[in-house]
Amino acid sequence: MAFLNVEDLKVHFPIKGGLFGRTVGYVKAVDGVNFSLEKGKTYGLVGESGSGKSTTGRAIIGLNQITTGKITFEDKEISNIRRTKSEVRKDIQMIFQDPYSSLNPKKRVLDIVAEPLRNFEGLSRKEEKRRVQDLLELVGLSPESILKYPHEFSGGQRQRIGIARAVALKPKLIIADEPVSALDVSVQAQVLNFMKEIQKELDLTYLFIGHDLGVIKHMCDNIGIMYKGRFVEEGTSDEIFENPQHIYTKRLVAAIPEIDPTKRDELKRFREEVNAEYEQAYNDYFDNDGLAYQLKRVTETHLVALPEKG
Repeated sequence: MAFLNVEDLKVHFPIKGGLFGRTVGYVKAVDGVNFSLEKGKTYGLVGESGSGKSTTGRAIIGLNQITTGKITFEDKEISNIRRTKSEVRKDIQMIFQDPYSSLNPKKRVLDIVAEPLRNFEGLSRKEEKRRVQDLLELVGLSPESILKYPHEFSGGQRQRIGIARAVALKPKLIIADEPVSALDVSVQAQVLNFMKEIQKELDLTYLFIGHDLGVIKHMCDNIGIMYKGRFVEEGTSDEIFENPQHIYTKRLVAAIPEIDPTKRDELKRFREEVNAEYEQAYNDYFDNDGLAYQLKRVTETHLVALPEKG
């Protein structure tokens, strides 16, 4: 049994209209998503803005109410996490995208990091302070930082404070929603490498949400590519990057910058091929609702939504 299993997940938001605010339709933010995550691994959800990847993560942790579907965590169904035991919520934490808005500017670091401890553990003030100082040391910040405010830190340091808060309760699963997209490129690698270090040290499992395939390649074991609320491709990191099948995945891979100058001509040819395929075969891959085809297996671990041949 998978550590985390998501089956036919749908999150539809009602559209209100008319004089009395009746429901006139639905936004299908997530529309039938299936995937599994193994313990100790990192699964990446990738897609452009509005693809449904963040909504999927927020549904798993209980911040978005699901419409239909089933979410299982360690053999326990948590489809409606608000009604599950607090222990389940303790085991799943989240790192938010923007370190500038996810930390309360009016609170000191001590209160920010201690918040989950106060919600779930009855520690004395002395024990609480010691735990927070230990957590700050864990993420590479000075224990004396506990009395500072968020504005006194850089973006990378703020995200480390967010990570300290997320790991305070020793969770088993962390949902990281674009955790470095708001940071300077020079800082991103530091935070990502640090996340990999504490994953090994604390035996963490990540659901990593992002749109930058360069970051996803660095972090993830398995990847699901989302478009308009559905998967268009799923596979191991090697399968997605070495043998992309769907035109949408190919365009994402083609957009990754190439640092090695000896490979830039190869990347240029690949981009030209992808653009030609996109122009020629767009209607074969997509319909007006978004996707025309269901996922089919290319290999045991590689699934793609491709048109029938012939």
